[in-house]
Amino acid sequence: MTATPAAVRRQIAASQPDPVYLLLGDDDVEKAELVSALGGLVPEGLEAFNVERIHAAEMTTGEKVAAGVSSLMAAARTLPMMSPRRVVIVLQAEAMLMPRRESEAAAGAVQQLEAYLERPERQTVLVLVAVAVDRRSRIYKQLTKQATVVICGVLESQADAEQWIQARATAAGVAIDAAATRLLAARAGTDLKRMRGDLDRLLLYTLGQARITVDDVKEIAGPSALQDDWALTTAIEQGRTGEALRHLASTLDGGTAPEMVLGQLAWLVRSKFPAFGAEPLAVAVEAVFRTDLDLKRSGGAPRVLLERLVVELGDRRQLAAAMRVVKRDL
Repeated sequence: MTATPAAVRRQIAASQPDPVYLLLGDDDVEKAELVSALGGLVPEGLEAFNVERIHAAEMTTGEKVAAGVSSLMAAARTLPMMSPRRVVIVLQAEAMLMPRRESEAAAGAVQQLEAYLERPERQTVLVLVAVAVDRRSRIYKQLTKQATVVICGVLESQADAEQWIQARATAAGVAIDAAATRLLAARAGTDLKRMRGDLDRLLLYTLGQARITVDDVKEIAGPSALQDDWALTTAIEQGRTGEALRHLASTLDGGTAPEMVLGQLAWLVRSKFPAFGAEPLAVAVEAVFRTDLDLKRSGGAPRVLLERLVVELGDRRQLAAAMRVVKRDL
C-alpha cells in the first residue's frame, strides 16, 4: 500500500497509524519530519521507554545484519510501557533490507524480517527510513503488500507545495508570509527540483532576515528578463543582487558551464572592483579564489557555490563585514 506524507499525518492526528511504514526518497527534511511526527505518537515523557532508533548503516556484514535484525525484532515485539504503543525507527534501512554482501546470515535475517511483516506487532509502529530500495527485490514487493510505503519529496498539488515550502522555511529558522509561499508555489507548480532551487536562492538572498515577504519572492523568482551576455556582471556591479541571481539561474539553466560563469565573475572583480577600494577588492578576490577551489574539489553544488559568490559580490555590506572579520582574526 502507498500513502502520501499528508495522508500519514492525518493518520497520526487520528491516532490510527499503520503497523509498518517504509519512508523512501531523497527529501531528508520531509522524512525527518514524518519520523518526528510518528515518534510523537508516544506520550511526552515516555519516549525513553517507548521510542527506539536503530542505525542500519552500521550493518556492514552478514553477521551484523543478523544481529541488527535480531535486536530490531526484540524491540518491535516488546510491549509498550505506560503508552498505547511503541515506535521503532530504523535509519538507513536500505543497508538492512539489501545487505551489501550476500551470506547465509544476511539471508536468514531478511527472512526473519519478512516473517515479521506477515505478523507485525499491533502495539508497535515500525518505521523503516531509506533513500531507495530495489523495486525488483522480494523484500520490497512484500513491503508494498504488507506495509505502507511513503514517497517523500513528491508534490501532488499546490497545497502540498505550499506545505513543503513552509516546512523548509521553518527548518531554516525563518518565517515566510502566506502570500510569499503562494507565489513561490504557483511559480514552480509541483516541480520539486525547480521549487527547491527557487527556495534555496530565496533563503540565500534573504540571509539574516527574520521574515520572507512576497517582495523577496518577486526579486528572486520573478520572470527572468531577456539578458545580454554581460547582464549578470552588470547587475552585480550595480548592486542589484536579486536581479543578478535571476540572471545566474538563467545562464546556468541555459547550459553555460559553471567554470565559464566563474571566469566572468573573476573578470568583473579584476576590472571593476578596484574602484570600490582596496579592502572590498581584497575580500572579493578571496571569495573568487575560494569558489574556484570549491568547484575544483567538489566542495558543494556548483550552482550553490556561484549563488553564494554572487550574493557576496553584489552586497557591499557583506564585503565590508567580511573585511572586518579578516582584520579581527589577524
